[in-house]
Amino acid sequence: MASAFMQGVGATTALSSANYKNSCFASPRSLPERRGSFFVIRSDGSLASGLNPTNSRRGALSTNAVATKQDNVTASTASKPGHELLLFEALREGLEEEMDRDPRVCVMGEDVGHYGGSYKVTKGLATKYGDLRVLDTPIAENSFTGMAIGAGMTGLRPIVEGMNMGFLLLAFNQISNNCGMLHYTSGGQFKIPVVIRGPGGVGRQLGAEHSQRLESYFQSIPGIQMVACSTPYNAKGLMKAAIRSDNPVILFEHVLLYNLKERIPDEEYVLNLEEAEMIRPGEHVTILTYSRMRYHVMQAAKTLVNKGYDPEVIDIRSLKPFDLYTIGNSVKKTHRVLIVEECMRTGGIGASLTASINENFHDYLDAPIVCLSSQDVPTPYAGVLEEWTVVQPAQIVAAVEQLCQ
Repeated sequence: MASAFMQGVGATTALSSANYKNSCFASPRSLPERRGSFFVIRSDGSLASGLNPTNSRRGALSTNAVATKQDNVTASTASKPGHELLLFEALREGLEEEMDRDPRVCVMGEDVGHYGGSYKVTKGLATKYGDLRVLDTPIAENSFTGMAIGAGMTGLRPIVEGMNMGFLLLAFNQISNNCGMLHYTSGGQFKIPVVIRGPGGVGRQLGAEHSQRLESYFQSIPGIQMVACSTPYNAKGLMKAAIRSDNPVILFEHVLLYNLKERIPDEEYVLNLEEAEMIRPGEHVTILTYSRMRYHVMQAAKTLVNKGYDPEVIDIRSLKPFDLYTIGNSVKKTHRVLIVEECMRTGGIGASLTASINENFHDYLDAPIVCLSSQDVPTPYAGVLEEWTVVQPAQIVAAVEQLCQ
């Protein structure tokens, strides 16, 4: 177990470097501190504001910390305004609202029509809007992705559904050389308002080819924005924002989150594509995560709080570009960073995020950044082995304990 944990933590967890740790913890803060305000965006859509404390880190852990800051909101959802939706239903509602609002919005992909999509995100849309706006395509990802890009160039706003995100590797040429670059290579003559979305991530024994995390593949493509939803609330808000954007956007949906239920507002809302979500304010360590790992982190946070730690948890949501304003303010407050992702370690989102934080906020760090990622192996079919390749809450707890020593 110990060896597996150290594999998961990786090279950036060299916390045994006594010289580095002692010099960081012993030296006084020499850089000027900034004060500012921040907004906490809760998963139920409510907004809370507060000061962003920038005083130096607390010397002792809060032994009286309780899990009631924001991660233990147990009020009955029935008493809240709005309506309850599963995540896939929230995606559908956002898509349907945009199709009602803008006749240029259309959907294309395998089985998106009368079958309703592999996870029923487009169920009922073909009946309502017709076969030309909800277009069933052959099993030819490169062809219908290229067709969607051409449609975007001529004024439509297409949404491409990959039945599984791993299948979109067949359209990598169209996504990279056309979708991401045509606005630039045409001298600004064409916009590419295309949304590419679909299920991905490690499911339940789906095998290696159906457990791909393609954010690591697509993050280096110029001109592409990437976002990852994690709740019904932000799934709908990000879907609507992506459709309205004039940039090509890849929306990552996790296959295990489709049946997640949440009450969302009745009134219309659109989220910012480049904004992270503060899930739980804290003082001792910044935990950055996204998608399914949000729930592993929050499970670990309850254990950490009971042990006297006060973690700050941020769902970065925007995988490209990063919301360095929110992330930076948190780093300046806690001075320690743990990144938790389901993406692969080599060339993953965590690696890029680590580089960005080191480049922009290195002087505020009191310890090396720790990054917990999936193992660099094909995802096994066997359930026990599959679980071992993905970061688990116990590893998150152990990493925070090391960071805060």
